[in-house]
Amino acid sequence: MMSGKDVSRRGSGDAPALFDYGSLPTLELEDIEHESPGELSARGSAYAKEYARVEHQPTILSVNLATVCVALRIKMQSMDGKSHAYREAVREMYAASNIPADTLDRLKGNVRWHISQKLRRYMTPRELEAHGLLSTSALERGQDERAKRAMLLKALATSVDAAKTADEAVSDKPKPKAKSKRASSSSDASKTAPGAVSARVKATADSIRLAQVAKNIVGQISPDVVQHHMQPGQRAKLDEELAELQKTLTALRRLTRTPRSKD
Repeated sequence: MMSGKDVSRRGSGDAPALFDYGSLPTLELEDIEHESPGELSARGSAYAKEYARVEHQPTILSVNLATVCVALRIKMQSMDGKSHAYREAVREMYAASNIPADTLDRLKGNVRWHISQKLRRYMTPRELEAHGLLSTSALERGQDERAKRAMLLKALATSVDAAKTADEAVSDKPKPKAKSKRASSSSDASKTAPGAVSARVKATADSIRLAQVAKNIVGQISPDVVQHHMQPGQRAKLDEELAELQKTLTALRRLTRTPRSKD
C-alpha cells in the first residue's frame, strides 16, 4: 500500500498511470489511519484525478474492439459474424487477452452492442437485409421492447379497470320497487342511482381507451419481421389471430356506425 506522500508524488508526475491496477487493493480505514490530514487530502486528490483519467476509457476500448470486429467481418466476408473463420479469429483474440471470465463476459456484451451500432451506421437497410441482419440496431430494438412492455402493461391495467367498471355498472343498477297506486310509473322509470350513472360514464370512456390501446398494440407488429423473419407456420398463426381480431372489430363497427336515415 502506497503512502499518501507516494500517491501525491505519483499524481503530480508524468507517468501514464498513477496506480498498478493489477495489484490495486481496496482501501480500508486501517490502511490510512496513521496518515495526517494533509496526506489524506493528497491521497484523495490523486484518486479523483485518476478516476477522471480512466472514466471513459472502458467505453472507448469497447468501441475500438467493436471496430476491430467489424473490420474482421469485412476481411472475412462474414458480415453476420457467423462464419467459422470469423468466430475462430474472435475467440483467439479474446483468449490472448487472458482476462478473467466474468470481466470477459461483460466486455463481450458491450462489444456486441457497439458492433450492432456500427454495422447499421456503415450498411444500408438493403445490405443488412441481404446478410440476414435486422435493419434496427440493438439500441432501437431495446427501445421498442421497452415501449411494447409499457404498452402491454397499460393495456392490462386498462382492461382490468374497464372490467371492474362494467361490474360496478351492473351492481349499481337500481332494483325495481313496488309501485304504489298513486306513484307515477313514468317518474320511477326516470330515476337512476347516481353511482350507476357514474359507472356507465366511466365504462363509456374505458371503451374508447381500450380501442386506442388495441390499435397501438397491433401497430407494434413489424411488417419487416412478418415478411422476412417469420416461419410459414408462425405467419399462418398470426394470420389466424388477425382474422379473429377482424371479426371482433367488424361486429363492433356494426354497432358504432351511424345508421343511414331512411328517406
